[in-house]
Amino acid sequence: MSLSRRSYLLATASMALVAAGKAAAQSVSERVVKLDGTAGGKRFDGIGVVNGGGATSVLLKDYPEPQRSQILDLLYKPKFGASVSALLVEIPGDGNSTQGSMLSHMHSRDDLNYGRGYTWWILKEAKKRNPKLSLDAAAWSAPGWIGDAGSHFDKIGKNGNVEFFSQDAVDYYIKWLEGLRTVHGLELDALGVRNEKGVSYGFAKALKKGLTTRGFDKVKLHAFDNWPKDKLDFMADMKTDTELRDAIDVIGAHVFYAHTHATPEQQALATELGKPIWNTEDHVYLKGFDCTIGLVQCFNHNFIKSGATRVVNWYDIAGLYPTEPYPEDPATVLAWEPWSGHYRIREALWGYAHYGQFSEIGWTYLKGGSGELPQGGSYVTLKSPDEDYSVIIETRGAKAAQRLTLVLMQGLSSAPLCVWKSDAKAQFIRQPDIQPHTGVASLILEPDAIYSLSTTTGQQKGSFADIPASRPFPFPYLETFDGYDIRAHGYLPRYTADIAGAFELTARPDTKGQCLRQVVPVPTISWAPDWQPYTILGDAAWTDYEVSADVWLTDGDTAGVMGRITHVGTGYGFIPKGYYLELKDNGDVRLIAIRGKKNPKEVIGDAEQQRLIAAGKFEGDGGELVLGTAKIKARAGQWHRLTLRFEGQTITGLIDGKATVTATNALYDKGMAGLLAGQDKTRVSRPYFDNVLINRVKGKTPKLATAQARQTAIYAKGG
Repeated sequence: MSLSRRSYLLATASMALVAAGKAAAQSVSERVVKLDGTAGGKRFDGIGVVNGGGATSVLLKDYPEPQRSQILDLLYKPKFGASVSALLVEIPGDGNSTQGSMLSHMHSRDDLNYGRGYTWWILKEAKKRNPKLSLDAAAWSAPGWIGDAGSHFDKIGKNGNVEFFSQDAVDYYIKWLEGLRTVHGLELDALGVRNEKGVSYGFAKALKKGLTTRGFDKVKLHAFDNWPKDKLDFMADMKTDTELRDAIDVIGAHVFYAHTHATPEQQALATELGKPIWNTEDHVYLKGFDCTIGLVQCFNHNFIKSGATRVVNWYDIAGLYPTEPYPEDPATVLAWEPWSGHYRIREALWGYAHYGQFSEIGWTYLKGGSGELPQGGSYVTLKSPDEDYSVIIETRGAKAAQRLTLVLMQGLSSAPLCVWKSDAKAQFIRQPDIQPHTGVASLILEPDAIYSLSTTTGQQKGSFADIPASRPFPFPYLETFDGYDIRAHGYLPRYTADIAGAFELTARPDTKGQCLRQVVPVPTISWAPDWQPYTILGDAAWTDYEVSADVWLTDGDTAGVMGRITHVGTGYGFIPKGYYLELKDNGDVRLIAIRGKKNPKEVIGDAEQQRLIAAGKFEGDGGELVLGTAKIKARAGQWHRLTLRFEGQTITGLIDGKATVTATNALYDKGMAGLLAGQDKTRVSRPYFDNVLINRVKGKTPKLATAQARQTAIYAKGG
């Protein structure tokens, strides 16, 4: 068909639609959208997820096959599940950064190891499934040696850590990139200055210079990735500071959806500067289908209201314990049980699919093809470099049904439009195709629904039929840490979840096998309020039990075993609620109840607890209640067995099998187990732990816990 003939038919169709719309106005509202495939528009830079902000997927590594691969397929395999096009990971920094901590590649200035942790593995597995996946990263916490020699750049915003913004951090970042490239064979596409911690022009300039001169000139730098209302104020200085403008490739910010959108003036300034706007972390903390449609609304509104051409949402896979903060609502898959292989797909996954299966990075937000609907809702049109196009629509909170009519002009495929729909009853269900007639396609939109219309093909609702049944954590449980190929497991044993610090597999100090050690030497540059390093495992429903471990202290160390842990922080701060038995290298023993608060007087307890408050028996940042103390003969460089026993309200601490402290306390009647290392303002204890046993009170020693037949390491043998 000639262009003039097509234009004539489209004009005729448009006039007919206007006439028809007037006749139908009394029944259904209509939005007529003219789509011109030659109109151009902003580049689509992808939608995706964040893995990090704590150890979001620490238990995923322990899943058996094929369930572990199934979960990864559901997130990253194209045209199968969420099919995200962008992944942002936390560069692990040893400190708590919401849900836990992850092992850094540089615990100290003279330390370097590219085999620690599971983040390398997540990146490799995601990229293997989708070679076009865009990889991004940023630091939350960081090791405490960074910046300790000075070399800080310039004054920063109120949320920052001046120690981080140093030449040390530039080198730290680039060392991580070198390991990603040389050891793991991956290239990063983008890098953030730092997650939610202020503004440093000097650091951004130095980091960009380092990237350019050290072989990473293709890595786009986004800044400054903050969320308060002033998060984009730095853009004004980019007009006059040429070096700053050249350093920052992407205007990065957080939480446009729930907080403050970029103003029209800020969007215009970004265009003037030639910089795209990315939302480098948004949040949709909703339940059920409301989360699904909320995600699509978030993605649509980020472009329509803020001009953001990339959105990554926190977070992807909930491979953690339900006791930890945000264990469910933001995630797409709940992977809480590696011992059983059970997992559950949340409705939220299909919100990503409505974008991910109908678009690719490098498409265009077609000019004139995005906006809001008259009865409520929004739509976005994306066009491929060819003539394919997709329209993603949500009608969250719409007052009534409404019609969307597309008038298809030049430069667009005339192929049928596949239609996929989600609502509260069913998610991601294919509907009858729409065949445009004389360049016009029309669809009635129901309230509170999601629609993806596209000329592309191959979409599917991926699923698996062999998801195992749920089972509780194995009890009793004995872990000796022998039998692991340390590097192949990323230095992490099965089932521990570090909340702060780094508890790594290592050789025993007496050379008699392997054990676990907290290895961080000095307090980290924290992303959130700090406390002490600890790691957890087990079942929050455990009541009467005992947890024990052999502990080897080095000079100045303090270590403990924890039990009845019912809470591990709010997501900003990680002071737990539970109990611990503590031993110092000088033989001091304490039995502690942790209140999970800075101010213990905020908690109303019984008369005895109130008496202890008045007597000053609370210590430390966590409102620790000292239930009992004792003194034993102990010194550094020897093993001692610590046991914490719970029998109703009676709590007993045993050292080397002998009851040493006993108390009666009713604060917590159930919870998980854990291991603890002491910390003060300048030093972190680095004790060794071995033969961790969680058992019935005075129960017989169970068989050693070993890997299941289909539980495989995450890296090749020997690293």
